Amino acid sequence: MKHNLLKTLKFLSFFILGIFIFWMVYKDQDITRIKSILANDVNYYWIVISLLLGLLSHISRTIRWSLMIEPLDHKPRMLNTFLAVMVGYLMNLALPRMGEISRCGVIARYEKIPFTKLVGTVVLERLIDVMMLLILLLVVVITQFGQVLEFLKNNPEVNQKLQKVIYSPVLIGGLILVALIVWFSRHKIRESSLTKKVMGFVAQFVEGFRSIRDIRNKGSFAFHSVFIWVLYYLMFYCVFFAFGFTSHLGPLAGLTVFVLGSFGMVAPVQGGIGAWHFMVIEGLALYGIDRADGKVFALLAHGSTTIMLIVLGLIGLLVLPFVNEREEEESGKRKRETGKWKMEK
Repeated sequence: MKHNLLKTLKFLSFFILGIFIFWMVYKDQDITRIKSILANDVNYYWIVISLLLGLLSHISRTIRWSLMIEPLDHKPRMLNTFLAVMVGYLMNLALPRMGEISRCGVIARYEKIPFTKLVGTVVLERLIDVMMLLILLLVVVITQFGQVLEFLKNNPEVNQKLQKVIYSPVLIGGLILVALIVWFSRHKIRESSLTKKVMGFVAQFVEGFRSIRDIRNKGSFAFHSVFIWVLYYLMFYCVFFAFGFTSHLGPLAGLTVFVLGSFGMVAPVQGGIGAWHFMVIEGLALYGIDRADGKVFALLAHGSTTIMLIVLGLIGLLVLPFVNEREEEESGKRKRETGKWKMEK
C-alpha cells in the first residue's frame, strides 16, 4: 500500500512539473493563432515523413537490442522485442525512466530471459546513447560555437544551475559522508546476507552489461548505434520543412536545435514535456525564429511523435498477450504431437 502510494506521488510530482513547465511556456499564446497555423500553414507531408523515420529508428533500436541480448544465450523473437520497445516508450510517457524497466519486464516474461541480465543490456544501451549525444554536442560546439555562446548568454540560469549542482556543498559533503560510512563499515557490509544477495544481482547485471564483448555482428551493432541517432535527427529536421518560417534553416541549425532538445528530454518529466519545448524554442530563437512561431513548431513536433508512441505502445500492450498465447498453444501442440509420435514408434 505504502509502495503504491509513493509510486503514485512520484508519478504526480513529475507530471505536475512537466505540465507546469509546459504552461509557463505556452500560457501567453494566442490559441486561435496556433490553431490557424496548424490548420492552414503546415505541410503535413513532412510530418508523415518524420513519423516514418521515427518508426524506422525504433526498428533499428529493436535490432540493436536483439544483437545485445544474443550473447546471453537467448534469441528473442523480433516481434516481441519491437513491441517491448514500444511499450517501453509508452511507459516513459507515464513515468520517467519507467520504460527501460518495462521493456525488460516484457521480454523477461514472454522470452524467459533473466530480468537482471536484460537490465544490464539496457544500461549499456543508454550509455552508448549518451556517448552519441555527447559526440553530436561536440559537433555543434565546434561548428556552431557562436550560437551556443548566445544561448548561454540569453539563458544564464542554465549555466548557473549547472554550476550550483556541481559545486554544491551539500552534494560534496554528502558524498564524503557516505564514503566514510562505507569505509568504516566495510567488513560488516561485506559479510552481510544483503550484500551477498546484491552481489548475486550485480553478477547477473554485469553479465548483461558485458554482452557487448560477445556480440557476434559488431559491425551491425556499430551501424545501428549510429543509424538510430541519424534517424532521430532526420526525423526532427524534416519538421523544419513543414513550416515556412523554418524551411530555410540549414542542416547544422537543425542539428543544434535537435541536440538542445535532446538535453531537454533528459529532464525528469514524462516524455520531456515542457522542458523539451523550452529548449527547442530557445534553440530556434538562436537562428532568428520568433518564439511564438517556435512554440507552434515545438507543439507539433513533440505532439505528433507523442501520439505515434502512444498508438504503437497501446498496440504493443494489446498484441503481446495474443501473439504469445498463440505461440504457446502452437508450441504445446507440437510437443504433444512429438510425444504421440514417439509413443507410436
